[in-house]
Amino acid sequence: MGRNADAISEGEQIAVSAARLEIKNRILVTTIAAGENFDPDMLLPQAREAVERLAVESEDAAEALRRLRKRAWGRHSQSHGTHDYRDKDVRNLRRRAKQSTGVAKRLRELLGDDDRLRTIIEQARDAAWHDVESNIDTRLRIEAMRPDQDPDYQQMREARMQALMMVDLQALESQARARRGEPAADAAESGAEERRGE
Repeated sequence: MGRNADAISEGEQIAVSAARLEIKNRILVTTIAAGENFDPDMLLPQAREAVERLAVESEDAAEALRRLRKRAWGRHSQSHGTHDYRDKDVRNLRRRAKQSTGVAKRLRELLGDDDRLRTIIEQARDAAWHDVESNIDTRLRIEAMRPDQDPDYQQMREARMQALMMVDLQALESQARARRGEPAADAAESGAEERRGE
């Protein structure tokens, strides 16, 4: 009984994490990208919808496992793959179906608990702000870093120079030709020019 309860709790935690991630992404898009105000009550329907969808997935998984169990019952031949179940798998399939049903039941209970849904929304908001903070911190460190502070500067310099020559300078040359009304150089011509330059 303890093993099933642990698996159900773990399944619920995974589902709640998935719902939290969905709400976090929603917050990033609506609040940060679109500039809307953060209002937990406005996100309750989305949180409820995410949890409902995960409950349905668990119920569907339980039903699929029940069908597999019935098909496996009494089959004693050699299995031909991962999902080709036999009679020896019936007990495990029954336990997994029971666990999926338990997860779905817990998620259905969560649907009626606005306080827990608001907690998920608040945790999603904290995660969204952490993502933004981390992104800003990384960008500031990279953009404000001087070459002498970058430990990988010398190692990456060659790659940057190659990218400059092969991509940026060629694009710049194409733009200059287009402004002058000259035809663009084809790949063979630019390869020959590069070889002459060497």
